[in-house]
Amino acid sequence: MTRTHGERKRREILVAAMDVGSAEGLGGLSIGRLAEEIGMSKSGLFAHFGSKEELQLATIGFAAEDYERRVLAPAQDAEPGLARLRALLDAWVTYIDATGNRGGCFFDAASSEFSSRPGPVRERLAQLSRGWLRRLEQEARAAVRMGELAREVDPELLAFKLHAYVEEANWARELFDDRRSFHKARGAIDETLRHATPPPEPPRPQIGDRS
Repeated sequence: MTRTHGERKRREILVAAMDVGSAEGLGGLSIGRLAEEIGMSKSGLFAHFGSKEELQLATIGFAAEDYERRVLAPAQDAEPGLARLRALLDAWVTYIDATGNRGGCFFDAASSEFSSRPGPVRERLAQLSRGWLRRLEQEARAAVRMGELAREVDPELLAFKLHAYVEEANWARELFDDRRSFHKARGAIDETLRHATPPPEPPRPQIGDRS
């Protein structure tokens, strides 16, 4: 579908807003700052966003659509349960590792910034993050039900652990410039899921086996 000039310009603005917001914070994402970043007049930006909060919420919405397209949608092709859980995590790690944002993961940066700031921006970030954790938990629960993960596995706790590995990788890359952090996260994910799988069933004795 061909985008109109207005739609293309809005997309250009929001791509820049994600980049600036990840590095400098959504709190500093003003109409003036963004106009300076993309070489556009403030009045031109006001035609798309009437206020700073509207710009912040639109940036979050744009980031969520990008996430849906590049992480959630591809994983739907995998079978429910362990395969889809792995697909979600693989797509997520790839997405954040390859991000072009100067500040790394947009949602990680924005969530840390607004965790203690009540209001619509915090509420929207919390809603999206809860939804992602529930998605991981849902596939873990399906894997337990299908016997792909051990019965004693707590799906909520497993989702929390897996989520933490990727968040830690983003933090380590941004703060320590650790270029192997996402490789480590993949290893931690694989090890955790391997330990969560049930042990193989012992072979059934064959007829005539007297041992």
